[in-house]
Amino acid sequence: MTPERRARYLDALGIPCWVPRQGNAGETGSGVAPPSPSEGPASRQGTFPAGIETGPGGLGWDALEARVAACTLCGLHQTRSRTVFGVGDREATWMVVGEAPGAEEDRQGEPFVGRAGKLLNAMLAAIGLERRQVYIANILKCRPPENRDPRPEEAACCEPYLRRQVELVRPRVILALGRIAAHHLLGTTTSLARLRGQTHRYGVTDIPVVVTYHPAYLLRSPGEKRKAWVDLLYARNVCARGDPVRV
Repeated sequence: MTPERRARYLDALGIPCWVPRQGNAGETGSGVAPPSPSEGPASRQGTFPAGIETGPGGLGWDALEARVAACTLCGLHQTRSRTVFGVGDREATWMVVGEAPGAEEDRQGEPFVGRAGKLLNAMLAAIGLERRQVYIANILKCRPPENRDPRPEEAACCEPYLRRQVELVRPRVILALGRIAAHHLLGTTTSLARLRGQTHRYGVTDIPVVVTYHPAYLLRSPGEKRKAWVDLLYARNVCARGDPVRV
């Protein structure tokens, strides 16, 4: 990536351009030090909704995507235009998880394609990643009406699909975008502010989860972009440690 291009991405995050220098591996050069790694609260592994005999465990990518496309487990199937399964590298080291599709995602069938998606692309590019190099999915596979928050029963229906996606990708790190994604991934109601700056674990796996702000929130609150930059640097450090992943 050229210095000019990287500067544009950093500018989108509200971060002053910096020049790399020799130093310790932990130095970010951004003028903002990432939080020290620490272990967060234990998280939970979800279960398939009661009354459903066969979950998606063991399904390959094609069968899993077909199962999601045909899903009628909750009422959201009645109002969706199409399901939003996920996109990106299915062997990625990074997995990015948001909350639910919006109107544009519902039309196109792909997560993060609007303004928030453009900011997400810039966030990833600022740490040297292209969108195609990560795997992006949501807690919900269908859009809630009027973009309301996902309901617990809706998230419970989709959780086994997301869990299977995680099992198939086997990422080195999961980046949870926003409060809702973090709460559902980690099974907690702890505030996003307290969840940031820690290494959590997804379910009973060894896969690290790092929490940051949702791009849509950052568009409304650009002053928080600097904190998101710190989170990205932290997640990059977690991924670079490269601990073996157990799923």
